[in-house]
Amino acid sequence: MFRLGLTGSIGMGKSTTARMFVDEGCALWDADEAVHRLYAKGGAAVAPIAELFPKVIIDGAVSRDALRARISTDPQALRQVEAIVHPLVAEDRARFLRTPVADIAVLDIPLLFETGGETGMDAVACVSIPPDEQERRVLERGTMTRETFLKIREKQLPNVEKCARSDFVIETDTVEHARVQVQNIVEQIRKRLRDA
Repeated sequence: MFRLGLTGSIGMGKSTTARMFVDEGCALWDADEAVHRLYAKGGAAVAPIAELFPKVIIDGAVSRDALRARISTDPQALRQVEAIVHPLVAEDRARFLRTPVADIAVLDIPLLFETGGETGMDAVACVSIPPDEQERRVLERGTMTRETFLKIREKQLPNVEKCARSDFVIETDTVEHARVQVQNIVEQIRKRLRDA
């Protein structure tokens, strides 16, 4: 099974692009969805986070808003949460990879390069759009302020660097253009698998 890491900064169109890979018959593992499962009622991260920060647990689940608020006031909190969550996410990903359901597994990991995750991939694809379009898309959602967006973008590896370190770059300027690029990538990988 070919492991394709899919990454890209906030607002670049990664989730939409990930679904296009599924349309082409690829299996998809989504890091954000894994975290949602871990934080949900009965999720593996709930008990260890409750021990550290009992007030962020609401109705038996980790409240992302409460956790975000806690992290913003306590510089140590993020490292403590990551120490719990990162190994659990890695375990979830390993479980997914042990049960191959397609010839290509797409691993949607927003912070792939930031966490060194590219080393476990056969190739990496990065979604990309110009910075002004990225900002427009994010602010259009109406879920965050410009200041919050800029803070998030600041913490992420610059898009130019992500693209330079990737095997494939997918321009997400239009849905149609992105789809053609995804189809080409899948075709190239399948040819590589056939020729191996």
